[in-house]
Amino acid sequence: MSRTRPARTTVRRSVAALSATAVLAAGLSIAPAVGLAVPAVAAAPDLVEDPVSFVDPFVGTGQATGVVGEINNFPGPSMPFGMMQLSPDTQVSVGNGDKAYAGYRYSHQAIRGFSMTHAAAGCWIFGDVPILPVTGDVGQYPWDRKESFSHDAESAEVGRYAVALQSSGIEAELSAATRSGGLTFDYPEGGAASQVIVNAAGSLASVRNATVEVEDARTVTGSVTSGGFCGKNNTHTTYFAIELDQDAQAFGTWQGSTVSPGDPSADGNGAGAWLTFAPGATVHAKVGMSYVSVEGARANLAAEIPGFDFDAVRDANRAAWSDLLGKVRVAGEDADDLTMFYTSLYHSLLHPNTFTDVDGRYVGFDGEIHQAPEGHERYANFSDWDTYRSLGALQALLAPDRASDMAQSLVEVADQSGWLPRWPVANQHTGQMTGDSSVPLIASMYAFGARDFDAESALAHMVKGATSAAPTANGYVQRRGIETYLERGYAPQTEEFRGDHRVVGASITLEWSIADFAIGQLAAALGQDDVAAEYAARGQWWQNVHDPVTRTAGARNDDGTFVRSQGGGGFGQEGFDEGNAEQYTWLVPQNVAGLTDALGGREAVAERLDAFTAQHNAGPNEPYLWIGNEPNFGVPWLYDYVGQPWRTSELVDELTSTLFRPEPNGKPGNDDLGAQAGWYVWAAMGLYPTTPGTDVLALNAPRFDRVVVDLGEGETLDLRATGASTGARYISGVTIDGAAWDGTSLPRHIAHEGGVVELAMSTERDTTWGTAVADAPPSWRDGESAVVAAADPGLVTVAPGGSADASVAVQLFGADAADVRVAVDAPDGIGVGEPALVDDGSGHLTGTVPVQVGAGVASGYHDARLVVAAGDDDVEVPLTVLVAAPGSLVAAYDTVGTAPEANRGVGNFDAAGNSFSREALADAGLTPGSVHEVDGLAFTWPSSPVGRPDSVTLTGETVRLDVPTSRLAFVGAATDGTHRGTAVVTLDDGSTASTRIGFGDWVLPSADGSPVEGNSVVAQMNRRNGDKDSAFVFATAPYTAPEGRRVVAVTFPDVDDLHVFAIAAEPAADVHLVDVTVSPRCLAGTPYLAVRAANVSAGAVDVDLTTGVGSRSFTAVAPGANAYQSFAARGATGDVDVTVTATGEEGTQTVTQTVVVPRCA
Repeated sequence: MSRTRPARTTVRRSVAALSATAVLAAGLSIAPAVGLAVPAVAAAPDLVEDPVSFVDPFVGTGQATGVVGEINNFPGPSMPFGMMQLSPDTQVSVGNGDKAYAGYRYSHQAIRGFSMTHAAAGCWIFGDVPILPVTGDVGQYPWDRKESFSHDAESAEVGRYAVALQSSGIEAELSAATRSGGLTFDYPEGGAASQVIVNAAGSLASVRNATVEVEDARTVTGSVTSGGFCGKNNTHTTYFAIELDQDAQAFGTWQGSTVSPGDPSADGNGAGAWLTFAPGATVHAKVGMSYVSVEGARANLAAEIPGFDFDAVRDANRAAWSDLLGKVRVAGEDADDLTMFYTSLYHSLLHPNTFTDVDGRYVGFDGEIHQAPEGHERYANFSDWDTYRSLGALQALLAPDRASDMAQSLVEVADQSGWLPRWPVANQHTGQMTGDSSVPLIASMYAFGARDFDAESALAHMVKGATSAAPTANGYVQRRGIETYLERGYAPQTEEFRGDHRVVGASITLEWSIADFAIGQLAAALGQDDVAAEYAARGQWWQNVHDPVTRTAGARNDDGTFVRSQGGGGFGQEGFDEGNAEQYTWLVPQNVAGLTDALGGREAVAERLDAFTAQHNAGPNEPYLWIGNEPNFGVPWLYDYVGQPWRTSELVDELTSTLFRPEPNGKPGNDDLGAQAGWYVWAAMGLYPTTPGTDVLALNAPRFDRVVVDLGEGETLDLRATGASTGARYISGVTIDGAAWDGTSLPRHIAHEGGVVELAMSTERDTTWGTAVADAPPSWRDGESAVVAAADPGLVTVAPGGSADASVAVQLFGADAADVRVAVDAPDGIGVGEPALVDDGSGHLTGTVPVQVGAGVASGYHDARLVVAAGDDDVEVPLTVLVAAPGSLVAAYDTVGTAPEANRGVGNFDAAGNSFSREALADAGLTPGSVHEVDGLAFTWPSSPVGRPDSVTLTGETVRLDVPTSRLAFVGAATDGTHRGTAVVTLDDGSTASTRIGFGDWVLPSADGSPVEGNSVVAQMNRRNGDKDSAFVFATAPYTAPEGRRVVAVTFPDVDDLHVFAIAAEPAADVHLVDVTVSPRCLAGTPYLAVRAANVSAGAVDVDLTTGVGSRSFTAVAPGANAYQSFAARGATGDVDVTVTATGEEGTQTVTQTVVVPRCA
């Protein structure tokens, strides 16, 4: 190796110089006439002959241009889909800033080693067995050694990475074969010893164990067991074998903090070794790896790098890449575009990774060793939530044999473990992210030509996972909650649909709808028509989370109502995985035509897209495009569906030219194992696979004058767009094999049979081509429902014997507005009147439905369902009817402030998805309907059922007290800090007075937790729903009315960070009105609680019976008569509180008893 310090390789060229050269050579101007189609008058640029020369491995190694800071590309060499991806790790510890999950980050200044495995993922992963050359003594902490470096002395190209280490003057060079790699360390002459440190336990991932053995003076072997991807419980073992070209003069090992010179072996989660060579040595080391055994690593090394000719290794690597990158040849005038394109294509073909040894053996998901058929590989590490959207199609188009093996690898995961995986790492499930994304990934690969795998078995596994669920050995479940999903047609906001960040029922529904559609497409291709029809219909279940009130995707509560809070503190909005309602609204790639109807038609959709794309990389919490994350990948091509293809080209141009640049900070987000890179490749080619599970390719203006895709067997897709690389950015017409084509997507045979696609390009918008409805890419509408509907809000409060309007929105899909019918399924005494709905002309109806309550209906919450029908379809709209006296505190409840810990998604006390834990409240004594005292005043804790409003968020409401009182206090808490306001009390003589209402923050009122604002602590809990913080309920200092006066009503201030659960008032005189008996019993195998209140007073009384399993109210119970109800206690266990409240002329009596629900056989 030369002692010349390596300079960083750069593949950027002067665009101006290149363009000028082309112009001078042609003797022509490059500027076309403005607004005209560009004629082919100048010599078209040549197709790239050497795509490898345009790859810059430093692209994407820095800071993303968006919300997520890491891109996570790495600069070291790898073969296509290589097992060995030898690259420098600059992340000196996982605790330091500027995270580099792939090991390397351009802003870092030190290298901790050159490790074998890497992945452009968003969590700590791989980085196995870093090898670091140093000089001098290894010191007391060899595992902490690092070497500073400068980019001025660093270079990278396909097949080779080199760097000069400044701390020591060592020059290092790396090369890689598929399962093995070569490292050359050229130490400075004279002086200190030359050392090679092998940090067996130095993985970036969590290490469970490591072994290392210095077998002889030239051989080091060992293993590392690591895992914990994104906090999951996966583990895998990587084996290695290192061979050197010369004898070491000395060696040693360490385990933990014990350093042992001369000891040849170490075993533990802190194991490593070092070898000492002569000063000034040039050491060649080659390393092989395997997931099967050390012997497998040796065999891989012997087969791929038999000697130490690393130049040959580099040349073989470049040849392999030249062949694969050459599957797409482009011609353009902009050198940066060429660099970005071929670098992105390179990044698109690094993952998944070869998992078989050279002899075809691999370790399966059952822990056993399996044998791949000769000529086939098995692959690991699928970032399927990211890659199913477009990367899988690209890999299948360019490398159908490899993609077939990838699909078969996923099938065999299911064969071995019982279930298709989600984000599998090595040979274990992780379950990272949500959806069922390996399903559309496999279906898309099949659609784009990967056919050499067991598709019938794949389909069987897909159907199994879409109809049943059971955990694997490490707890992974393919579709957790599938029984609930099949019952309801959507995933509600319950714990079984919790993702990595929050409960994400809405996005799971959208993702599973796509997966089910993909199952239907694969089934149709395989001739299984019944399965195809069933899953085509399930592919339309996206409609079940389309909220016609907000006209966005919407999460649904456990009771079926839509979650309307826009709270989204953290990484996304409640109900959505890494995103929000507006971003996920567009995720209906299988039925864009239906979505267009739901949003008001083509013109309305185009206007809404314009607003949505006003920002391009907004992150998960803003209602704008986030192109740095995968769910929005297909958004630019939606304009192709609504008659504005010029906007598709404009938006793609804006994204590719501003957010993707050939530089370290040159991508908008995490590359996610090539997902971002694959998106760019499609966009730059002028094509995009818009519909997972199909071979649809939508069009946009390419960045090149010509794109030629080798489809194999002599077929090519030849896309010609003269002038595209020099300013003509609009499509004004298309011909295919010479015939005019008006569609904004290609004929579907093109992806398989090829053809010549000629795009007429213009420098100005052409608003005539591709604008007809028939020109849009295909949508699939089989199984679509004719109607969706929702109430806003899902709760209507009605006085006994009264009526109130429920606001309703209805969206029709092809049905006649005149045919809409509304009925009700409700308890006796509750009905509906004639609806008053108005159509806006797009099939979107809004208006009211009168809800009528009989005089004898008990106070409290009643579940009802409006049945909205149109055509042959109907939909049930959940509606809770609260029968309550007008103006009462219960009638004003509008916030669900409490929730069970197992169903915390129903609560939203702080508008950010957090709430009080019902269990923690119960531990503190605040059970539903329980009576308490604070400062000599009594209050009743709300008895609202789970998921129903139980508190008032103060926005100026006026409430009447149940009983006038001379003293009162408010029970509640503040959110987002301490807040206060002025309440107005109305006295029994009609006069008013003011009193302050203020609460401390519900999580931490002060630095030491002591109350503020004169509050008393009603309850302090050690947790809340949302995190492990403390939680408080407070009472304000009492207000005392003027002497002789009593408070009859309160008007709250408009301070929406203040929340009230109850009003504490003077306790009623101790009276005896009723005798109470509670009798637990079993009837027909069902537990019941029979509650009887016998009136023993001289006058009529009103009686409320409240239990943990139901409630009922009685009015005017005569002396000697009974208020009686037998409550079914299905599903309840353990203790249940029963509270009876009787009110008569003598006062109020409250009796609470605790009973045990019987176990009934």
